Amino acid sequence: MNKPIIGITMGDPVGIGPEIVAKALSKKEIYEKVNPLVIGSKNIIEKAMRITHINMDVVAIKEDDIKALRGKDFSFGKAYILDLNNIRENIPFGKISAEAGKAAFEYIKKSIELAMEGLIDGVATAPINKEAIRAAGINFIGHTEIFAELTKSEDVLTMFQVDKLRIFFLTRHISLLDACFKVKMDNIYKTLIACDKALKNLGLLNATIAVAALNPHGGDGGLFGSEEEREIIPAIKKAREEGIRVEGPVPADSVFYWARLGRYDAVLSLYHDQGHIAAKTLDFERTVSVTTGLPFIRTSVDHGTAFDIAGKGIASSVSMEEAIKVAGEYAKFFTSPSLRFD
Repeated sequence: MNKPIIGITMGDPVGIGPEIVAKALSKKEIYEKVNPLVIGSKNIIEKAMRITHINMDVVAIKEDDIKALRGKDFSFGKAYILDLNNIRENIPFGKISAEAGKAAFEYIKKSIELAMEGLIDGVATAPINKEAIRAAGINFIGHTEIFAELTKSEDVLTMFQVDKLRIFFLTRHISLLDACFKVKMDNIYKTLIACDKALKNLGLLNATIAVAALNPHGGDGGLFGSEEEREIIPAIKKAREEGIRVEGPVPADSVFYWARLGRYDAVLSLYHDQGHIAAKTLDFERTVSVTTGLPFIRTSVDHGTAFDIAGKGIASSVSMEEAIKVAGEYAKFFTSPSLRFD
């Protein structure tokens, strides 16, 4: 197949998003794997290139031009951008702004529209600021919720990928106490079903999923907690009856290590930090967030807008580069119907 067109949203214009997008586009390897199309504002990406001392031709295109670009290799040295022209160039860096939040949301919304129309083959997102989004009057917690709502997708999960390690999450942006209350048999079972389907749609047809334990040593038969015996093991048994390859609960102090070595294809983490710590300790910069359960592939950097260093040209683009490459790697499973598991 031709190289996929990956839409790259610019993120919050006053954060490091435009800089890391600019830096990523300066890497020839990106153009060897995908055709990158920035969705953002031409004036801001040009400003980011000046800050990062990157010399590229910024080519503004319209939606009607995208069809003509399909099947053609994008030229390295040219940054193609769908220019929404929705923010002033002199907006100050590093400050929460409703103007910037609105612009960032519009980049995301446009990327979804393009992907749903089949004009692009996947999306890689630069970071947004949740407070800026709220200041703009947009009632979403974050990227994943926006993609789920605007695509009307129900079984949306976040999967982290770093090296050979893949991590799904039973719960994410809730308190640790609330996360523990979500460790219920039905919740785990339904999530395992969704994880298995997601892995199949990413080309892993016979994947083995390990469920991380909640308690130390997997509860040691109830000595350190009853959740494993009462909720997790019954969920695993029920999933196995559906033909899903599931193991566990595996103590959380070792399950990620074994998964990285290939014993498991993915791990179901029970709460936010359980999986985040493992991935980011392994390789903070190369950890990529993958949203599964959408009609198209969406990946993201796994860091924030870094307002404290925005505009200084020092932000690393490694995670952005990895997100673009992973989107390109998985795009074929969404653009080729014969490879889909529905």
